[in-house]
Amino acid sequence: MSLGPLMIDISGTRLNNEDKEVLRHPLVGSVILFTRNYQDLAQLSALVAEIRAIRTPALLIAVDHEGGRVQRFREGFTRLPAARLLGRRIGSERRESLHMATLAGWLMAIELRRVGVDFSFAPCVDLDYGSSEVIGDRALHRDPEAVGTLAVAYMGGMREAGMAATAKHFPGHGAVVADSHVALPVDRRAFADLEEDMRPYRLLIDNQLSGVLISHVVFPQIDALPASLSPRWVSSILRSDLNFHGCIFADDLSMAGVASYGDAPARTQLAHEAGCDVLPVCNDRKSVHAVLDNFKPEVNPASQARLVRMRARSEPPLNITSSIQWQEAVRQLESLSAPPPLELHGRS
Repeated sequence: MSLGPLMIDISGTRLNNEDKEVLRHPLVGSVILFTRNYQDLAQLSALVAEIRAIRTPALLIAVDHEGGRVQRFREGFTRLPAARLLGRRIGSERRESLHMATLAGWLMAIELRRVGVDFSFAPCVDLDYGSSEVIGDRALHRDPEAVGTLAVAYMGGMREAGMAATAKHFPGHGAVVADSHVALPVDRRAFADLEEDMRPYRLLIDNQLSGVLISHVVFPQIDALPASLSPRWVSSILRSDLNFHGCIFADDLSMAGVASYGDAPARTQLAHEAGCDVLPVCNDRKSVHAVLDNFKPEVNPASQARLVRMRARSEPPLNITSSIQWQEAVRQLESLSAPPPLELHGRS
């Protein structure tokens, strides 16, 4: 059985019978975990193993685990710094900032890998315009070159730990106020004005970025559809113009931001036709069943191959926390939470 395009969630800390039935459906190819699925390290390792045993090849397992406000697993995991802290000193201490970004990517990935999670939806490369509360300190910086350079370093740390990176939220969520979880954000800028937002993606793609997550933001100067449902954004701009050959994820298709574009099967079909490889439908099991019953995509071997490449490499030992590398990474990253040094200018 091949991996299908749907990414779904599960109900709790163990699989129930309904979870098992849904996960066996050939349209499902990946699972996303949430805080409700986590109790402790031993439980999470057992849950991941249970999910993997459902199918051959095993389903891929993902999580949103950036650090700061967005970190699904906390007890037993290092509290990772918000992205803004990684970029805070990029202007004055560039080498140190890039080193910290690499450490953060490695630490995030290695701790997820020890329990069998394949990938995290990170890094967030939205620019820090100061407009979006849902992005906020998840943004690395306002300057696109700084964001791209820090994100490449972060991706390098993930890669060292055996994990593929997935940059988000293409083409940019930082300049809109609305949160696509609860409303449809609209960005009225012209295409030329979006070049800064796309610059980090160009840098990451040049460095073999594996995945991109597409936002539910409408850019009416480019297309009437949200980027996640737009063939122009997905297939023409990202795939063709930016020459991205990796895996493309729609943002969660059960979010309110795309609720006006039909029922769950219709939205899933639109995202699929736009060119998205992975179609997440989360926190709405009724919609998952509706999609499984009504969505009939043709098998796309190229899309399946892109998804398979998101599978992580060999897992580190559960006792990774006893290693000098882990301990030193934690120690250095803890220093980011300290206030920046006071800089005095002019005469004393």
